[in-house]
Amino acid sequence: MDVNAALADASTIPFWLDTDLRPEPLPPLQENRETDLLVVGGGFTGLWTALQAKERDPDRRVVLVEANSIGWAASGRNGGFCAASLTHGYDNGEAHLPEENDRLAQLGRENLDAIEAAVAKYGMDVEFERTGELDVATEDYQVAELREAHDPDSGFIFLDQQELAGIVKSPTYKGALWDSREVALVHPAKLCWELLRVIRELGVEVYEGTKVTDVSDAKTSVRVQTRVTAETLEDCAAAQCSQVTAKRVALATNVFPSLLKRVSLHTVPVYDYALMTEPLNNEQMAAIGWEGRQGIGDCANRFHYYRLSADNRILFGGWDAVYHFGRQLSWRYDQRPETFETLAEHFFETFPQLEGLKFSHKWGGPIDTCSRFFSFFTSAYGKKVAMAAGFTGLGVGASRFAGTVMLDLLSGEDTELTELEMVRKLPLPFPPEPMAWLGIKMTTNALIKADENEGRRGPLLKVLDAVGMGFDS
Repeated sequence: MDVNAALADASTIPFWLDTDLRPEPLPPLQENRETDLLVVGGGFTGLWTALQAKERDPDRRVVLVEANSIGWAASGRNGGFCAASLTHGYDNGEAHLPEENDRLAQLGRENLDAIEAAVAKYGMDVEFERTGELDVATEDYQVAELREAHDPDSGFIFLDQQELAGIVKSPTYKGALWDSREVALVHPAKLCWELLRVIRELGVEVYEGTKVTDVSDAKTSVRVQTRVTAETLEDCAAAQCSQVTAKRVALATNVFPSLLKRVSLHTVPVYDYALMTEPLNNEQMAAIGWEGRQGIGDCANRFHYYRLSADNRILFGGWDAVYHFGRQLSWRYDQRPETFETLAEHFFETFPQLEGLKFSHKWGGPIDTCSRFFSFFTSAYGKKVAMAAGFTGLGVGASRFAGTVMLDLLSGEDTELTELEMVRKLPLPFPPEPMAWLGIKMTTNALIKADENEGRRGPLLKVLDAVGMGFDS
């Protein structure tokens, strides 16, 4: 298969954002404001925070500012897997927070139920499908672990190779565990835009092209400096500054540099990539089956994730997670031809019966990760400011939970969520450069070697496990 031919005409715009359904740009904030709650960031975390704030208190004045446009970053360019897990899998939660892992798993299920309920309550057109996810084994050694997790009463159903072939047809599959309840699929950009619609209907003021440059304490309130980002909105003639005085501030900037310097080393940005195919015709769909429309992920450390869109395209992403020295973020990194070629090769290895299919879109973008691989929280200025970050690819679902936690923190009251170790305990920070780059490079190589050695973890990974920086999804 000539993968270059399959990729030749692919658009570099993320598929979910490449639509006329994108809302018209909103104006920037160009004058001073006072508000009860300022939300910084217009991705999933900020949008869910604003929605829940108005649900808790409809009279609360809420302002949300976004430096670019709503949903343009990770929230609008991910795979659309909306998972119940808050800890990147039960095993990873057990490794980091064993005493409360079961409760976190339950809270995650409640959170996914709440997302589904909100979609229904507000009539959100987001292509929500609670089809679950297939964790597929592509190597023989992976099958036993999946078989051991078989628990039909909890919705985890093991499928052997023959049973799996009746669901999705791929010569690479050895078996799978179907998580039938705890994953939904959504159109992520539509979810952002529908959340935007709802919060504006509830009275939230939203400003795009407005970057927060500084947050400082002002006794009974918080003073926030903003700047119009002229480069993101063509109708802004020149950058200008304004000030927001807020009783409470929720920081939802995720992958971007923290406005709280004391946690600036707790995240690093890594670049993830995806392809989207042209729509499959009826004959092509019949060749692969997949009538259950489950999301799919394989079991390796360097894994792939893939799913069907509403018009029967296949999104195929993952494999590489690329870190650039110095925590660099740049639009130049959104395209990586060598990764796209690798993903295309793997796609046709997975579905050789689709030879000749072309890719319509190829894109990438940064996600924030932390050393425990799921979100963390902190507060500042006497709990007048709260922050969440570190989602590591789980933000589609866990962002709503993060909004709940931040609002609890900002309330100043002790709640079940504020008392969680997950909320009270920060993950270990990453070291400064050049140690961060060297450590990430060495860890990536160790994970690749483990995949090549039937999953057996070498000395470095065992050390990371011991110090609380290991990953076991």
